[in-house]
Amino acid sequence: MKAAANSGESAGHARYTYRLRVSPVAQVALPGEWDRCRWVWNQCVATSRTVHLHNKTHPEDPQSCGPAQLDKMLTSWRAEHEWLAAGASVPQQQIIRDFARSRAKAVKDITGRLPVRQRAGMPRFKKKDLTDPSLNYTRRGFRLKDGRLHLAGNIIVTVVWSRDLPAVPSSVRVFRDGLGHWYSSFVVPARAEPLPATGRAIGIDWGVTQVATTTSDDHDLPHADYGKKARAKLARYDRMMARRGPVRGQPGSKGYREAKKLRAKQYKKVARQRQDTGRKWARKVVGDHDVIAVEDFRPKFLAKSSMARKAADAAIGATKHALIEMARKHGRTLMLVNPAHTTMDCAQCGARTKHALPLSERTYTCAACGAVCPRDKNSARVMLVRAGLTPVGADRGRPERPLDGQAA
Repeated sequence: MKAAANSGESAGHARYTYRLRVSPVAQVALPGEWDRCRWVWNQCVATSRTVHLHNKTHPEDPQSCGPAQLDKMLTSWRAEHEWLAAGASVPQQQIIRDFARSRAKAVKDITGRLPVRQRAGMPRFKKKDLTDPSLNYTRRGFRLKDGRLHLAGNIIVTVVWSRDLPAVPSSVRVFRDGLGHWYSSFVVPARAEPLPATGRAIGIDWGVTQVATTTSDDHDLPHADYGKKARAKLARYDRMMARRGPVRGQPGSKGYREAKKLRAKQYKKVARQRQDTGRKWARKVVGDHDVIAVEDFRPKFLAKSSMARKAADAAIGATKHALIEMARKHGRTLMLVNPAHTTMDCAQCGARTKHALPLSERTYTCAACGAVCPRDKNSARVMLVRAGLTPVGADRGRPERPLDGQAA
């Protein structure tokens, strides 16, 4: 069990994302900037592989390929290539920072210094047709004037201000999604918005049939089946793409591109429905409870099970992330509980069954005290027990700690 950490940009920071209205001039300039940044990224990948091979074959003469060395190389690259120097230097420098973070994370993963495996392999080349543009600008690379975003390189775009920025942003990332829509994501200091104390606590158990089962019947989150409802349309768009599919190596026809866009639009709608439902549920839970004990469940392993489609449609990971962020924002105490044996323990007396319960068995019956209750409800109560909120039968519990943005 541990205190939840802030999973945003960094501790004490948050992102505010807005839609962009891009002029025809910017529609050409932004992809041009991305082409230059993508070339810099690919050069970083090639240089990193060359240095790694050199260090492997010549251990007596090791070389370094850190951000400082890559920055010096960028200066020489811009001097050699006029088309590269024509672009702004800020996003090109930031793509080097992104590469350095990605490579450092991969090295930690490969060497086993990360507690949970996050990714596989080192950074790869970015292909033009398979990578959406993403440009990062620091404070000296952009400014806001008259409601518009002015980027380095004399690129001006209009921001759709759906809400006000709470503070002056320190950086902005401009990116394009699969539908061709442009967005700007500003990093600002996170604002705490404490809510009145309620004196109540809640335990939450994740599942597939029901996304979240809680100790309060009013806060259970049923499975909305957004993906299942959209399956017919998605199958239709898949058939359209199959009929209009291009010959290998040839560009797709207009009809193929239209079908592909319709398919992407439907997937986007489903993702937004899941996100909206998760955020609204998280806001309700956080508003009604001071302390939240949540199963530290990682649903990735379900992708290899027979429940893969149902689990993916439940979006447990996104809902859990929304709950953690909402608790951080409103100053609630959120505790992540070890999920081991939560379906085998009795929340009333703490006894543990001698064998794992099959999924078909939905009622938990304690052989020690005779308690009978729904299986998921019992697991939700076990979360409270392990969080130390119910002292009887506490198992592997630590003293409760506030949500301070630092992982235990």
